[in-house]
Amino acid sequence: MFIGGFKILDYFPLILGLLILVGSLISIKLGVSITIVEIILGVIAGNLGIIEIEPWMSYVASFGGIFLTFLAGTEVDLNLMKDKFSESFLIGFLSFLAPFLAIFIVTYLIVGWSFTESLLIATALSETSIAIVFSVLKENGLFNYELGKIIMIATFITNLSVAVVLNLLFLEVNLSTLIFYIISAVFLFIAYKYSYLIFNSGSLKNKLVEVEVKYIFLLLLFLIFLANFGGGIAILPAFILGSLFSNYFKENQFADKLQTIAFGVITPIFFIISGMKVSISLIIPLIGVLVLIFAVRQVSKYIGVFYLAKHYFNENKHFITYMMSTGLTFGLVAAVFGLNHNIISPSHYSLIIAILVLSAVIPSFIAQKFFKPEI
Repeated sequence: MFIGGFKILDYFPLILGLLILVGSLISIKLGVSITIVEIILGVIAGNLGIIEIEPWMSYVASFGGIFLTFLAGTEVDLNLMKDKFSESFLIGFLSFLAPFLAIFIVTYLIVGWSFTESLLIATALSETSIAIVFSVLKENGLFNYELGKIIMIATFITNLSVAVVLNLLFLEVNLSTLIFYIISAVFLFIAYKYSYLIFNSGSLKNKLVEVEVKYIFLLLLFLIFLANFGGGIAILPAFILGSLFSNYFKENQFADKLQTIAFGVITPIFFIISGMKVSISLIIPLIGVLVLIFAVRQVSKYIGVFYLAKHYFNENKHFITYMMSTGLTFGLVAAVFGLNHNIISPSHYSLIIAILVLSAVIPSFIAQKFFKPEI
């Protein structure tokens, strides 16, 4: 683009790269989770106007959320899930149900928003962030212990509940949607059944061309394509795909390569862009409502999880409760859906994103700073 005869360069990618590097340095210096730092940098940079979201950034961020969800799925211990299903299910389901009911009652009966909008907001804010939970557990090496794996399973149950409610209440079932679910189910079965031909091939494993990594990227891109075609949500199939591949990841070395790619470049873009979506100017007039809903969300999450966590895992009850109180990933999906379908207004969309960002930062910070398990 030229203005006054001078070529104006696109400096946004450069700023984004700088934010990614600076975020890592701040995280190391302060001993704070990189996820928290990246979100906060996104909020600051977006509202100061030093960077704008370009289409390629949105796509990479979207892929980053799917990619991180897939990696989270690979950490699910299917045998442990069978053994600890009742504990994981109860914690995960109440982590969804308690805030869903509380937020709906507050927004519909007290704040006075419409029935449909209140349902959408309650759905979006009742999730537990797969991305935040996975990042924190991975940073602290907790996937090597039963505690981390159980938290991941409970997080999956919470988000499965969100996905089911979102589909039942809002998604229009048409031919494209049915095709999406049918093909997704078939795709997951085939991927689970025959991916060993790639992962266990002596001629393909551990080569410089990284066939396994490219294969996984292709699978995730196909899930995104299917979701866009059918109006569905790719996050849930991505998590299921990851859990189906969990045994492959234990037996092969490419898991470390995928995590390097994820945390080095792709997921930082996801978290920074998530922060940039918070418009402070739209939120200021709703600051009282924001504080009310955020408080209701966190208190209801805490009540829904704490007593079960205390019953089953007393020593780490606070850590589990605060990690299950985080939000971001699935909530973003639900909020975008609500905005695109005119269920919520732009100001309420920004309100939801702000609450999700706060719930991503504050509970995860408290969990790591004050209740980090000593295992």
